[in-house]
Amino acid sequence: MERRAVDNKDDKEVRSARDVVGEALTARAIIDERGIVTGWSEGAEQLLGYASTQILGHPAASLLAEEPTLGDLPPLSELSRWHGTLALRHGDGHRLEAKVIAHHRTQDDETRDWLLVSAVRAPQPNPDDETLVQLGFLGSPCCATSVYDTDLRLRRSNRSGQGAIGLSDEDMHGLHLADVLADPMAKEAERRMRRALETGVPQYLEHYARAPGEIREHAWASCFYRLEGPDGRVLGVASTGHDMTEQYWARKRLQLIAEASTRIGSTLDVTRTAQELADAAVPVLADFLSVDLLAALDDLPDQLPGVATSGSQMLRRIAHRSVHPGAPEAVIVPGEVDEYPEDSPPAESLRSGRAALYRVTDPAIADWVAKDPLRTSRIHDFGFHSVMTVPLSARGTTLGLVVFARHRHPDPFQQDDLVLAEELTARAAICIDNARRYTRERATAVTLQRSLLPQGLPEQAAVEVASRYLPAGARAGVGGDWFDVIPLSGARVALVVGDVVGHGIHASATMGRLRTAVRTLADIDLPPDELLTHLDDLVGRLATESDDTQPTARSGESSGDVGSTCLYAVYDPVSRRCTFARAGHPPPAVMAPDGTVKMLDLPAGPPLGLGGLPFESVETELPEGSLLVLYTDGLIESRDYDIDVSVSRLCQTLGGAAGGPAVSLDVVCDTVLDAMLPERPADDVALLIARTRALKADQVAAWDVAPDPAAVADIRKKAVGQLKAWGLTSATFVTELIVSEMVTNAIRHAAPPIQLRLIHDRRLICEVSDASNTAPHMRRARTYDEGGRGLLLVAQLTQRWGTRPTAKGKTIWAEQSVEYD
Repeated sequence: MERRAVDNKDDKEVRSARDVVGEALTARAIIDERGIVTGWSEGAEQLLGYASTQILGHPAASLLAEEPTLGDLPPLSELSRWHGTLALRHGDGHRLEAKVIAHHRTQDDETRDWLLVSAVRAPQPNPDDETLVQLGFLGSPCCATSVYDTDLRLRRSNRSGQGAIGLSDEDMHGLHLADVLADPMAKEAERRMRRALETGVPQYLEHYARAPGEIREHAWASCFYRLEGPDGRVLGVASTGHDMTEQYWARKRLQLIAEASTRIGSTLDVTRTAQELADAAVPVLADFLSVDLLAALDDLPDQLPGVATSGSQMLRRIAHRSVHPGAPEAVIVPGEVDEYPEDSPPAESLRSGRAALYRVTDPAIADWVAKDPLRTSRIHDFGFHSVMTVPLSARGTTLGLVVFARHRHPDPFQQDDLVLAEELTARAAICIDNARRYTRERATAVTLQRSLLPQGLPEQAAVEVASRYLPAGARAGVGGDWFDVIPLSGARVALVVGDVVGHGIHASATMGRLRTAVRTLADIDLPPDELLTHLDDLVGRLATESDDTQPTARSGESSGDVGSTCLYAVYDPVSRRCTFARAGHPPPAVMAPDGTVKMLDLPAGPPLGLGGLPFESVETELPEGSLLVLYTDGLIESRDYDIDVSVSRLCQTLGGAAGGPAVSLDVVCDTVLDAMLPERPADDVALLIARTRALKADQVAAWDVAPDPAAVADIRKKAVGQLKAWGLTSATFVTELIVSEMVTNAIRHAAPPIQLRLIHDRRLICEVSDASNTAPHMRRARTYDEGGRGLLLVAQLTQRWGTRPTAKGKTIWAEQSVEYD
């Protein structure tokens, strides 16, 4: 380690110290962490009589006249400074005691050492000390100090104290503070002085006061403490006050920025975000604030129009706030459009993109308002004196303008206020632009989703239905909830509810693909469990496509993982039985005609997209008039309630709302939503409620058919007789042809047992069931072929036809519209 004399000419520390007169009167020594002396000053040599050549490199302990006890020293390695008295050995051998201050330092190279400092000679009283104290007290430019006697009457104030009050000592001598300042603060200050006088405990007070003749209120930090003589006699009380105005406003500005960070942008709503900016700035920064957006944004929602380079500017008021209730200072109300002339300060700020600060007496303001009698009267009536105009800009584009104004606050805006206003406006601009983008994208997603949902529920006789769809009202964005009602063969109906994972356009598009797939699979009459298996395969393929393309998710939108839950139910009004299968979806609720409500216990099944796992169907009987309630998880999941509580509430609501067949299902839907959901649901909600119907026994006729071609004529005769009983003789010819072709094909190509069933509902349905799993198909017969035209004739003469698998074979069916006799 380098050893040096502390007063070496190359030592920067000592070189700066030599500029002080009488440097040799201060002894300095440097000791490294091992206790070796590495630095020695001229003053140290005078104090202890050792030259630097005698002591450098030697242990510092050799300078001690006696070893200090361990109890006298704290753990020095943990201290940054130590002070005390050390017994030292002079070079001539005599013992001396010295007051020492030791600084524990860290050098630039990260090594540590100790700097020890001591006065060479004990300080002697100076006759000028009292004068120095008095002058320091009386002439302090920053600390307002006053002394009071025991009656709290002013005895003396220094120059700063007199300036703070605006009176001289002669004017105030012998008066109480409350006599000098007509301010409630003076009474509180005297109360604190009295307490300090009585208890001897210093009192602290932060207050705000304005001296007579000043327009600006000052922030003060005052301390009151008791004065005692050498004999302990109480002489009075003193007060010291520090003007903390600049620090106070700096702290308020930082506090405002911190609060604005949490208050502005709490939602993705443009109007609410603008109002949050106004609420944050009034009354802390301004007495009135308005937020206006370019009116051109109304006409160009998908792009930013920019600011016109010339001419007047049209702005729509989005929000404002005032220190007066109702904002009577405003010249327009939120939602209205105002025109700002080309030469007005707001228009200039918009064109330049720069914030500006004005007094109302400035020519730019005076010339503008002179042409507007309403603004002139507002300025005069409320006493506006200072204005700031700040462009509302985000991502390089100007969206509008924020105007800050003062009339109650006496101080005009300063440059620091303009910087603060720009900071607040910049934060709000990003939030407003985000809200605009979110609103636009959400509207697109909602439009897409609603276009993919059923525009109207199809007519069918199996159930009476009502539905509701509510998009999410929170940041999550539009989800992928959907529902559907699909008429099936044999007067049956399929009810579907599903929920795609994620939110936004991606989820809506996936929902549309799944809904189309469900309708396609339902059209071929797959059982519910098989339908979900095919749908599971489709979701798996969609997930693979999504992984390959890796779309980027934007605000309020999620992408990447593709998955869905689904509940599929098929109700048969002939048998009054309903078959369910679900894939990770909440179970349905059922209310019996007697009003009892229960949640159906169905196998949960895995969510769609996992692949390779089975689904299970469950069949249950539903009496005519039962309510079947299908919904998505947004109806029952809540941050405030456990899901069991929500399910219980749903059952109670259904029991109270659906009081019989006379109650409209639309009313039931609205009652359920009102009871279950907050004003702004956190997730999408799809709700589908169906009231079951049943076909009467005389609307269905069925006959077993012998597997003999000779039985065709007999079964055709029975069908014609049933048509006469129903009053449908106009359909006899077509029905005879359909029965003949379908029964003949079953006898020739299928296996017994064979059955013919006629269903008379909105349409006439003819069904032929057999034990074969082979599905028929149409083919184009050649000119001289004797067969192959039967199904073609059926297809041409009926509204629709098809085949569906059954547990023991298949059923071929055909539907035709009918006219009564």
